[in-house]
Amino acid sequence: MSWIERKKTKQITVGSVKIGGGADIVVQSMTNTDTRDIDATLKQIERLHKKGCEIVRCAVIDKDAASALKTIKEKSPIPVIADIHFDYKLAVAAVESNADCIRINPGNIGSFDKTKEILKAAAEHNIPIRVGVNSGSLEKSLIEKYNGPTADALVESAYNWIKRIEDYGFTNMKLSIKSSDPKTTILCYEQISKLTDYPLHLGVTEAGSSMEGLIKSASALSVLLRQGIGDTIRISLSEPPENEIDACYELLNSLHLRKKRSIDFVSCPTCGRIEIDLISLVNELKKRLSDIDKPVKVAVMGCVVNALGESKEADVAIAGGRKFGLIIKKGKIIKKVKEDKLIDEFTEVVHEFVKKEY
Repeated sequence: MSWIERKKTKQITVGSVKIGGGADIVVQSMTNTDTRDIDATLKQIERLHKKGCEIVRCAVIDKDAASALKTIKEKSPIPVIADIHFDYKLAVAAVESNADCIRINPGNIGSFDKTKEILKAAAEHNIPIRVGVNSGSLEKSLIEKYNGPTADALVESAYNWIKRIEDYGFTNMKLSIKSSDPKTTILCYEQISKLTDYPLHLGVTEAGSSMEGLIKSASALSVLLRQGIGDTIRISLSEPPENEIDACYELLNSLHLRKKRSIDFVSCPTCGRIEIDLISLVNELKKRLSDIDKPVKVAVMGCVVNALGESKEADVAIAGGRKFGLIIKKGKIIKKVKEDKLIDEFTEVVHEFVKKEY
């Protein structure tokens, strides 16, 4: 039995990708190009796809962007979600451009009659909807009721929208409730998961860049994923979106929910025993091995205290010594190399291993 028992949710299909109902947790991101620039947008989608992105979202800011979406959808290697705010007519136009899914925030669309027009178009084209709720578009009545955009307020808003959409007769949807606060994010998803069985998209919105963004996202998402909550994820970063894909797979791989599509690095923290430039070694090896898209486990250890043990768990490893390193493959020492030759020699060994194994 898996150590994580995922909640069984309804299954929907976005393009060719299954979401919920026991399917793998889907990794997604969002383009930061001008969607009207079809060439630039497609190039970025291709880069995301190569990283392992499985669904991509594009901002639809006007009619030209909605029109461009048709060509983008036709040429994209992965399903395309239209991201809509404020104007329901853009959502309808995106449906007519054959978007694979429409992301709306009902709270900023306006009247429910306008939302109905989106639902009607989506139903006619058999396109799912992602209902997104966040603190920025929370109803004033709920803000007053709960004295701010609390978890309870966000959950009540999301649940009310689900019920209104269901009453209209539309059920082909997934749901997200996002906050920039990890605690609020956890509480929201824990509550809504008990109230509905629609697929849930996880994420911490406006998480930030680099360290703060990664830590905020991991602190919330790992708690939820451990409880079996979540069917798709995005780790939102103020960085190139390709970095989000790396982060998603790193998190899912750490929780044994998905295999990485790249090198799985293990390296030790530095200490007074190290007599080799470990930090430079690791950084350079990550660059040299970035082209590998197979789940190869590589350990780079600075001394023999942990190295021999870690190397047994790795496919290929380095055990550092005094200005030299032992190269170890599948637990067996295959050569001893001086530090100035170590990167070249190890890179060659790893590539040979990948070629042989895969």
